[in-house]
Amino acid sequence: MNPAAKKLFIVAGARPNFMKIAPILRELRRGVYPFQAKLVHTGQHYDKAMSDVFFEELEIPRPDYHLEVGSGSHAEQTARIMTRFEEICLRDRPDLVLVVGDVNSTLACSIVAKKLHIGVAHVEAGLRSGDRAMPEEINRLVTDAISDWFFVTENSGLEHLLAEGKPRDSIHFVGHVMIDNLFHQVEKLAALPPAALGTTPLKQRFSGYGVVTLHRPSNVDDPQVFGGIMAALAEVSQRLPLIFPVHPRTRGNLDKFGIAIPDSVVLTEPLAYMDFLNLFKDAKLVLTDSGGLQEETTALGVPCLTLRENTERPVTVDEGTNTVVGVDPARIVAEATAILAGRGKQGRRPEFWDGRASGRILAALAATV
Repeated sequence: MNPAAKKLFIVAGARPNFMKIAPILRELRRGVYPFQAKLVHTGQHYDKAMSDVFFEELEIPRPDYHLEVGSGSHAEQTARIMTRFEEICLRDRPDLVLVVGDVNSTLACSIVAKKLHIGVAHVEAGLRSGDRAMPEEINRLVTDAISDWFFVTENSGLEHLLAEGKPRDSIHFVGHVMIDNLFHQVEKLAALPPAALGTTPLKQRFSGYGVVTLHRPSNVDDPQVFGGIMAALAEVSQRLPLIFPVHPRTRGNLDKFGIAIPDSVVLTEPLAYMDFLNLFKDAKLVLTDSGGLQEETTALGVPCLTLRENTERPVTVDEGTNTVVGVDPARIVAEATAILAGRGKQGRRPEFWDGRASGRILAALAATV
């Protein structure tokens, strides 16, 4: 170990975070950067039954610290993360904390680090939906307000940060670590026999299919909104069978609201990453309220309909395959019908979405810390 190496804490707490840190950890293993990295798992989202296989698939080592904060209200969870993260920062004093994305762990660990005078680097900085009713939007705004280094995935992030008064030399347009991970996993997937993947038999049932994911409270907690979305999906599924891995919150509300599901919408349990990638990479259409999936479909050229009124990832709409359709059932059906009739967007891969963002991030940090 280089005695001059800076101690770098890499923080993750929820499944989308781990897909973003995985390529950074792989890049660090090359041993060419002046960092001694330690992985902090806050435990914001933790399912022991899925965690081991998820870490194995993403080639993530055992965390150096596991804070085991668990679920709770936003305030409870954020407070537990802050208290436990402060303890390890005081004990093992990092020189730098790197956070990713926009979850409660991102916000909480950034605040703790700054109050201890530790530098903060935010990966996926500058994204804005303009919707402050979204908890993620508050997390983005607060994290960017106190970060020292900003790593952006698209030009909109650069523009937002400059408009908010951030110094230009602290902002780095590097591309997207999520896409680094996606390309790496696609290569691994190609080397696996189809029988090794649990979703292969499901794919083989259909000559073509679509994929659905829904988890945002604004979509699944309101019975009228959720019922309208599901009615639209039922109609779309008469033209194209839909496969729907169901988030636990969503599953609970399906039962609670008594929403009928036709046989042409196939519900599954939540899927491990490689099984889900095996599914959506070959879909005719993806319908989602996930931010990350908007990006992954754009990178792979899969048509995507975003069931929200806004997106913090406008490059997926301006350049990619994504269309924001909101939650109006008629529009969802109309846009899906257009795609199935061959009138969907072609799209292209955005600048720097080339699988090498992690190297750019670490090189920029090495040159400045």
